Amino acid sequence: MSENSIVQNPYENLKIVDGHAVKNPEDYQDPEQLYKVLVERIRKYHPSEDLSLIEKAYTIAKDAHEGQFRKSGEPYIIHPISVGIILAELEMDKETIAAGILHDVVEDTVMSSEEIAAIFGTEVALLVEGVTKIGQLSYSKDKDKLEMQAETLRKMFLAMSKDIRVILIKLADRLHNMRTAQFWPPHKQKEKAQETMDIYAPIAQRLGISKIKTELDDLALKYSQPEVFYDLINQLNARKTERDEFVQQIVAEVSKHMKNGGIDAVVYGRVKHFFSIYKKMVNQNKTVDQVYDLFAIRIIVKTVKDCYAALGVIHEMYTPIPGRFKDYIAMPKPNMYQSLHTTLMGPSGQPFEIQIRTEEMHKTAEYGIAAHWKYKESGGSAKNVQTRAEEKLTWLRQILEWQQDSDNREFMSLLKGDLDLFAEDVYCFTPNGDVKNLPNGSTPIDFAYAIHSAVGNKMVGARVNNKLVPIDYKIQNGDRIEILTSQNSKGPSRDWLNVVKSTQAKNKINQWFKKEFKEENIVRGKEMLSAYCKAKGLVLSDILKPKYQQVVQKKYGFRDWEAVLAALGHGGLKEGQIANRLQEEYNKDHKEAITDETILERVSEASRNTVHVTKSKSGIVVKGIDDMAVRFSRCCNPVPGDEIVGFVTRGRGMSIHRTDCVNIIHLSESERARLIPAEWEQSDEKGNGLYMAEIKMYAHDRQGMLMEISKIFTENKIDVKNMNVRTSKKGTATVEMGFIVHSREELTKIIEKLHQLEGVIDIERAVG
Repeated sequence: MSENSIVQNPYENLKIVDGHAVKNPEDYQDPEQLYKVLVERIRKYHPSEDLSLIEKAYTIAKDAHEGQFRKSGEPYIIHPISVGIILAELEMDKETIAAGILHDVVEDTVMSSEEIAAIFGTEVALLVEGVTKIGQLSYSKDKDKLEMQAETLRKMFLAMSKDIRVILIKLADRLHNMRTAQFWPPHKQKEKAQETMDIYAPIAQRLGISKIKTELDDLALKYSQPEVFYDLINQLNARKTERDEFVQQIVAEVSKHMKNGGIDAVVYGRVKHFFSIYKKMVNQNKTVDQVYDLFAIRIIVKTVKDCYAALGVIHEMYTPIPGRFKDYIAMPKPNMYQSLHTTLMGPSGQPFEIQIRTEEMHKTAEYGIAAHWKYKESGGSAKNVQTRAEEKLTWLRQILEWQQDSDNREFMSLLKGDLDLFAEDVYCFTPNGDVKNLPNGSTPIDFAYAIHSAVGNKMVGARVNNKLVPIDYKIQNGDRIEILTSQNSKGPSRDWLNVVKSTQAKNKINQWFKKEFKEENIVRGKEMLSAYCKAKGLVLSDILKPKYQQVVQKKYGFRDWEAVLAALGHGGLKEGQIANRLQEEYNKDHKEAITDETILERVSEASRNTVHVTKSKSGIVVKGIDDMAVRFSRCCNPVPGDEIVGFVTRGRGMSIHRTDCVNIIHLSESERARLIPAEWEQSDEKGNGLYMAEIKMYAHDRQGMLMEISKIFTENKIDVKNMNVRTSKKGTATVEMGFIVHSREELTKIIEKLHQLEGVIDIERAVG
């Protein structure tokens, strides 16, 4: 029964265990009642009496969503109002809350952006448009959806760069959706939870909004790994009574000593949220019992001076654990978070954490960037506030840089790496005393690129605390690092990519290689594409039209065609991907040029006669058919003596296949109509033609095998064009060979000789 009650009301335990997550608004079914809650929340912090903008937004949204219902069965308007309440809890300006209420109006109803601008002004309209454009981000591990996901994320970060409030509305939207996720089917719960954990919670963390971040974390864990979540609840609730007693004891003792020390402080205790406990368990490979700082005592004081005074009192009362003190006041986190953290030994030998901060710091910790976004009435425009706030968001600028320089696949991997919730940070110093914040496990190379890409590219060594260290040295908290550079340096090594930890460094190294060898890569890319088209019988001049190129550029997220060629050259893309996509686009335009009727007409004409095929020095000779280009297929490489058949293709003439070719065996009924009987022409000139043959040989791997194979080919004066060898873990070698023969008899003779080698299991011809 208790298990069911948890499922029914997921927030009940959240409230018990975690004192600082955003609370779920009371479950009002009546929109009017919920709207009153919203107005009350806004009035708590907003000095203006005029809430007509909010009222107008509510009225329009209510009318627009009339007759629409959520999965839970409640009126749809409940969702936009709830989003508005979350934004009001963050103390956002009226424009943002109005946009939050209207965020689904353009997408789900008939109302346009122009109408919103006319009623609410351009600011609200741009915010609504920004949220709408982000669209429905569908998280999937399916590679086909990767492109779509990358494009969506690109849009999101571009929208953020224009106005950071767009993402705040999106976070509020996601939070309310996750709160009501129990009405989704299980697969959707998992999908949305994964997406929340990968993208939204890390963004909330980067913006410093712990109020939203902690609840998103916990809800994502609840739906992505329910068994872990409920196990944590049960384990934490099992010892709840004794833990509460311990926390109350500490709070009482600390409060008393603060008072005696003349420090005006508010002291309270809280259990850390589930995801942070789970993260510690994963990172440190511990059970719940072994994670000692399950809860934290928080001391809120008036001034920075009081913070350090309170710390002195605390360290007098309890024994601090060495290496567990962090001063985020002197060295704030990149998301503007400030606090003093210290871990102490409790009276009963139980370690616990104390956080000390001012009221202002507490507000910044809870609301993050939203704390800096005060309503316009307080003076200064929203734009100025945004500019000041964004100065601190260097990571957003980085992401926007990646967008310009990376294809979709690379952008996604950089983003996932950068937004890793499980990553921890280390702090180190430049020789001038500036603080740099890097992922745990970073090296001097990461540090060099964190200063500037030019420093990283010219780096030749590093000193840590005045001692020379290897470049793969793992940076420790508090290290003072000096980078040694040289103008003679030829640039980074590719091996560095395996050493660096930070996403920023990886990206900058990759960019250097791309830029440095761009010209070479473009030339190589052109050659590779040309060679592929030649091999597959594609006409490069036909498919390489600007119209088709643009489709490919868009699909893979490149700015111009040269970038696509460069990506081919350095191995980021495969030539087959590009050529086939270009051919697809070409075929769409040229469907009409050669209709099926035309082809089948020609087939029926041709099939009255058997096609006679031979090959001389002058090329392929075909008897029995006029005016049709003929080629030997590369999938099965027929040679004289093989049973063959002709296949009339769309626009590329006829291809000759072996009858046992897999591509012929698996033809559909409609395509079988394109087959034409074919046979080899009896030529007077014995063995005049040269034919490519491909075989696959399976053998027990042993020393000298390749040499013996080569000897057979040399002795028989056979020209080997390609050879590929793979060996399995079980010791079986697979040798794929392509070579030139004059006839089937010659091919059979070679295969017989290869069969005689020691350890050969089987030999077969390639059949497509």
